[in-house]
Amino acid sequence: MPNTAMADTGPDLSLPLPKLIVFDLDYTLWPFWVDTHVMPPLRPNSQHSAATDRTGERLAFYDDVPTILDRLRSSGVSLGVASRTSAPRLARELLTMLHLETGTKPCRALDIFDGGLEIYPGSKIRHMEALQARTGVAFEDVLFFDDESRNRDTERLGLTMWLVRDGMTGDELRKGLDEWRRRKR
Repeated sequence: MPNTAMADTGPDLSLPLPKLIVFDLDYTLWPFWVDTHVMPPLRPNSQHSAATDRTGERLAFYDDVPTILDRLRSSGVSLGVASRTSAPRLARELLTMLHLETGTKPCRALDIFDGGLEIYPGSKIRHMEALQARTGVAFEDVLFFDDESRNRDTERLGLTMWLVRDGMTGDELRKGLDEWRRRKR
């Protein structure tokens, strides 16, 4: 269930926004490493807001994530994923099972990422170059959220990377957007 606190700490989406916002998955959109903490098979709950794995572990987005993704999409921002997980099929399966409440009906989380999904081991630079080639969005119009400081190297492409410490929240989104706007001046 989306966290209503997002409305209190979330950003003003009427200000300029990046054309593309890219998210890492593990410890950015959800609180686990999909390649080491998740044991297939997966089973969604009846609302598709979470799934469980073979051990009964509950798998879901951080509380604010569904609202963040819906608000950004509703504001016209393209969304993408850049993950270097060694379990890309499992990550995609989970993104298919988790649904978001958007507008009048739920949609699969997988479908909200219209900018593309780059989910495979390797460099985040390679992921970003593939997303940029697919979308045609200039790197200066890209904001990237990730929990690993080593991925700041993506900034050499000209994008803005915001380091997320404890998962995506409305406050992290606001801080990342503020940094992107500051760099765009």
